[in-house]
Amino acid sequence: MIRPRRWAGIARSASAIAASSALAGALISGCGGAGGKPSLLVSAAASLQKPFTRYGEHFTAASVRLSFAGSDMLAAQIEQGLHPDVFASANTSLPETLHARGLVEKPVAFAANTLVLAVPAGAHRVNSLSDLERPGVTLAIGTATVPVGSYTHTLLGRLPAAQRNAILANVHDSEPDVSGIIGKLSEGAVDAGFLYATDVAATQGALRTIELPPQLQPQVDYGVAVVKGSKHLTQARAFIAGLLTGAGRRALLESGFSEPRSG
Repeated sequence: MIRPRRWAGIARSASAIAASSALAGALISGCGGAGGKPSLLVSAAASLQKPFTRYGEHFTAASVRLSFAGSDMLAAQIEQGLHPDVFASANTSLPETLHARGLVEKPVAFAANTLVLAVPAGAHRVNSLSDLERPGVTLAIGTATVPVGSYTHTLLGRLPAAQRNAILANVHDSEPDVSGIIGKLSEGAVDAGFLYATDVAATQGALRTIELPPQLQPQVDYGVAVVKGSKHLTQARAFIAGLLTGAGRRALLESGFSEPRSG
């Protein structure tokens, strides 16, 4: 049964308020870091939590503060006047849009991921993409505006219409970021969900991956940019440089990300 739109809207609004409050709080408290270092606020897609946390702990140029949420929500916060130093998105289109509007410096692609079907490790109701068509199967996906949801709709759009519609009829929850999908799967609230391969790996065995046909796969590239108005331009640019060639790149590769496919 699909969650009524009224409740979905309330849940999304609550998530947006919470994420905006968290980012605003970090901005207010982010004037100085430990040991006199500048405090660098990095606003990043929820799927980057593991590698960015690891990288941030070893970034020596500043004290890194991390704010994670859905990429679309974070981009909207920047448009509304909240200004982290760095914005890292689970796609390249959101940073490019912000750049076109003069809100960030020119973005660069820094990592790639793979969309997978995820199920609880001990569950066997869903073992293939075709199982999602069966009546009674429940599915969690990302909302259409968040990258993981957009990628999911791209993949489903490559299926025959009857198969696509049968799968969409089994959508029980639409979540504003990957954390919500992971939560629904971990709680057993749904039978399956579309996630990134790195999200499943980060659960350390709680979820298992069902790989999807290569011909259906969307291109999942991540983009990052310095937010204009940052008071720590040198450190922000150094943070991005580390994602391309240094400690940040190592943290990404160790977490299962790959080289970006776009330029």
